[in-house]
Amino acid sequence: MKIERKYMAHYLNAHFANDSEGTAEYVRLGKDLEEYSPELSANVEKKQNILGNTSVTIDSYQKQGEVSPNYAEKGDPLFEKLQAIIDGNMVLDDLKTDIVEVKLWNEEASGAFPAVREECYIEVSSYGGDTTGYQIPFNIHYTGVKTTGTFNPSTKTFTEA
Repeated sequence: MKIERKYMAHYLNAHFANDSEGTAEYVRLGKDLEEYSPELSANVEKKQNILGNTSVTIDSYQKQGEVSPNYAEKGDPLFEKLQAIIDGNMVLDDLKTDIVEVKLWNEEASGAFPAVREECYIEVSSYGGDTTGYQIPFNIHYTGVKTTGTFNPSTKTFTEA
């Protein structure tokens, strides 16, 4: 049976690593998105030997996702952080946060679902938009530093396994 797209949830932490106060504040991506597909760019090495055989080695992936369109909404913690990035010309670790991928198709256990939290950096690609509203599209650059656990969508809490 096919799994509907709505069951693969992505929650971005609007509380970035440089924020001195508070705890994780996860916001689900997707309200205005028709698609969100993190792209996996593999590091591939191909070698052909003198016998005519080709060997293939894939030794790493660079993963990133594009969030566009992303409409600004007053009171949304993610909008406030993205606007702060623009206003403050933030760079380096000021852009560091995490994202949780939650597998909502797996059986629920005490309100939580299997999940993987991954460290990432946010790159605001532009801001402004057209007559449909103020937009701040951005890219998510994953670092590969992952933690498995569970995520409770009701409390928006990640628990490490």
